Amino acid sequence: MPAARKPLILLGLILLMSTAVLFAIDKKSKAKHADSTASAVAPPMEDDKRIVHALNRFTFGVRPGDVDRVKAEGLDKWFDEQLHPEKIDDGALESRLAPFRTLKMSTKEMVENFPPPQVLKAIENGRMSMPRDPAKKAVYESRMAAYQQRQQNKEDKAAAGNAAVADPEMSAAKAQPAVVTQSVGDQKDASQEVSAGNEPAPTAEQRKQQKQREDAMYADLDTDRLLKLPPDDRYKAILKMPVEERLDLAKTYKGPRAMQLVDDMKPEQRETVEAMIQPQAVLGELAEAKLLRAIYSNRQLDEVMTDFWFNHFNVFIGKGPDRYMVSAYERDVIRPHALGKFKDILAATAKSPAMLFYLDNWQSVGPHSELALYGPQRFAGRRGRFPRPRPQQAKNRPSGLNENYAREIMELHTLGVDGGYTQKDVTELAKVLTGWTIERPQLGGEFKFNERAHEPGAKYVLGRKIGEHGEKEGEEMLDVLAHHPSTAKFISRKLAMRFVSDNPPQALVDRMAETFLKKDGDIREVLRTMFHSPEFWAADAYRAKMKTPFEFVASAARASGADIQNALPLVATLNRMGMPLYAMQPPTGYSMKAEAWVNSSALLNRMNFALQLASGRLPGTSLDPQALIPGPAPADPQAALAALEQSILAGDVSSQTHAVMQKQLGDPQISQRKLDDADKKPNYGAIAGLIMGSPEFQRR
Repeated sequence: MPAARKPLILLGLILLMSTAVLFAIDKKSKAKHADSTASAVAPPMEDDKRIVHALNRFTFGVRPGDVDRVKAEGLDKWFDEQLHPEKIDDGALESRLAPFRTLKMSTKEMVENFPPPQVLKAIENGRMSMPRDPAKKAVYESRMAAYQQRQQNKEDKAAAGNAAVADPEMSAAKAQPAVVTQSVGDQKDASQEVSAGNEPAPTAEQRKQQKQREDAMYADLDTDRLLKLPPDDRYKAILKMPVEERLDLAKTYKGPRAMQLVDDMKPEQRETVEAMIQPQAVLGELAEAKLLRAIYSNRQLDEVMTDFWFNHFNVFIGKGPDRYMVSAYERDVIRPHALGKFKDILAATAKSPAMLFYLDNWQSVGPHSELALYGPQRFAGRRGRFPRPRPQQAKNRPSGLNENYAREIMELHTLGVDGGYTQKDVTELAKVLTGWTIERPQLGGEFKFNERAHEPGAKYVLGRKIGEHGEKEGEEMLDVLAHHPSTAKFISRKLAMRFVSDNPPQALVDRMAETFLKKDGDIREVLRTMFHSPEFWAADAYRAKMKTPFEFVASAARASGADIQNALPLVATLNRMGMPLYAMQPPTGYSMKAEAWVNSSALLNRMNFALQLASGRLPGTSLDPQALIPGPAPADPQAALAALEQSILAGDVSSQTHAVMQKQLGDPQISQRKLDDADKKPNYGAIAGLIMGSPEFQRR
């Protein structure tokens, strides 16, 4: 059998094993928790598994040495310490994050440093001027040229379409030669196509030759003149380039190749170059930082809860100005309240520009508000007395009441879909929240309350009368929602789903909800109730939660002891796995349930990643898999497998999984030896990759 096919057979075999076992475990877990109202609790897990279980649930994965450290400190003390992240030193992580300047920028600074289309349009129209700083000016010039090029392409396309409509016979004639002058067998060759300028379009061969010429030109440009220069000189050379040449540079350096251009540059230099040639890479700093925090932070529970709340109060980075608002949203809104009181994080998200923009509340205008009735020009007469709206004013008045945020805040953020509210409550809450808007959102503005857009009069929400008092109406309703019994149950159930089971026992949810109400929505106390519950420590909870792609990638990096110098390949991995960071478009966020992530394609991607990571073939990452084995490394593949199973999975490997992996040790791709070279060491990386691709590692 050809050697090249052996890795495919290996992957296929492991994939079949993984799929069968994962579905079997999932079915078993669902069956045990099918009756969530049952009061009986499963037998407790063994004492030697408690630390591994706690680490799997309250961190992004077990690192080498973690179990021994927690055992020495004491599990209860470790958990209490995790509940107070401000007491934990995280200096090593901060050093890794230091090069990412955008993490500390306000939204306004992001807009100023990396101009979005609306800023470029303002400069083009003379409403704004170019910055004087050379680096910023270079960024603006490059972005302006790219913007104008896109606009020209749109105009050309529109003009071509208009010409076709004006002269359909000519349009039809231009479409004929490729079919009429060619035989059926040659129709795929576009050599006879006619271009829009009545000149023959280039043939496939001509296009190939043109690409070869461009590649040769760019190869000379890249290799001889740029990549061989020291980082500072390379940066200066790029700044001095004519803007057209920078656009060519952007076409040449895409994806992983772009990293070569900024290699070893200072953070400010790197961001400037990336903003010129691929501005989306600057936003990649946020995704890189999220992965690095999950992998390296000592404040693991804080990171887990930050991820939980961002997903709960989801915003989409791909929606307009939100791409510049998400950094501040996570940093200033989610993270500071991750282990605080629910009412505080609810209020913070409600006034966040990212949330207001994402769910359109910034545009919501009360139907009887001054702004709706009389337009954007404020009436100069006495307060409370306005003229009748004139037709031309009514024609251009702002859009009306928007219920998007009011609906989602009840359904997804607080009460839950069965929380006891009606459509009438949604409409009334939307009126309460009118006027909650953003000051110049396109330029990175902050929250403001616009009284002229606010719906006057009393409102009635959830049977409660809300008197007319402007911005405070919204604050009053947020407090009501934060302390509602349905909210206590909804949030408690969702926390139990994240930390205990896809179908958490109702008795546990009820106790957590009781704590939520008694302790004013204190998330620390709710988590403490869960931590000390018999349901959390039930034997059938052990390794019963399927990892999301984000949890899997982070846990694999932690388990392998990898040193991540560049997290962008990990970001790309998550894109392939169907979980791009900050890019979940619906407000529901990503699912925490196994059924969303268990399928053959996903498991194959996980196995490929595990083998690539553990074998040291992932760009930007280095590791020593032999270092995972305490003491002398075994020279025998079977012993190496047993040692790595103990190191990575605490020995929690089923006989079926062990047998399948054991069978693969005879493959030269894994053992790195043939019959006549028995002295060669096993391939520790490949063995570690098999273990991280196993069903047991897929679950936490």
